[in-house]
Amino acid sequence: MDANTPFPASLSIDYPDRELNKVTTFFRPVLAVPILVVLGLVSGSGGRYDWWFGAGGILFIPTLLLILFRKKYPRWWFEWNVALVKFSTRCSAYLLLLRDEYPSTDEEQAVHIEILYPNVQELNSGMPLVKWILAIPHYLCLWALTVATIIVVIIAWFAILFTGRYPKSLFDFVVGVCRWSLRVAAYAFLLITDRYPPFSLEP
Repeated sequence: MDANTPFPASLSIDYPDRELNKVTTFFRPVLAVPILVVLGLVSGSGGRYDWWFGAGGILFIPTLLLILFRKKYPRWWFEWNVALVKFSTRCSAYLLLLRDEYPSTDEEQAVHIEILYPNVQELNSGMPLVKWILAIPHYLCLWALTVATIIVVIIAWFAILFTGRYPKSLFDFVVGVCRWSLRVAAYAFLLITDRYPPFSLEP
């Protein structure tokens, strides 16, 4: 596939070019608890990356087996996975201070995700068995980027409390990490593509 072809999973989050709510920003870890509980109940987990493996959430093993033995990816399985990814990402955006509207369970809001439904006949049926292993270099990068993201969000928290604004460069970095994470998930766990994810924060 042409390297210039857009990756089949994309993420963008509208930059809040306005003064953010300082009160809800200050109490964000507490305010996020109810929606994170809902996310945990739906996905079987509450962590930022754990929804990749959630037994009650992302349909990974069943999809792997069906692609491997039947070359099928049921449309409703795909739509469930995508809906859960979108909900999880809205929760992450709220917790990471990227937006201050409370996450919706079903509306897109300012978090825009596009994941293309795969043509399963074009997928290598054996690849799902090894994709999660091939993605190990990405896990290592994302681990380091997650540590950096925590530091960046703490800085942004203070910036919002004092100025009401999320510095654009910090915002773009955090969104870039989320975008990278989404691409890895699309490759290794949503199983929508055989194209290896780029090592990039860029769209």
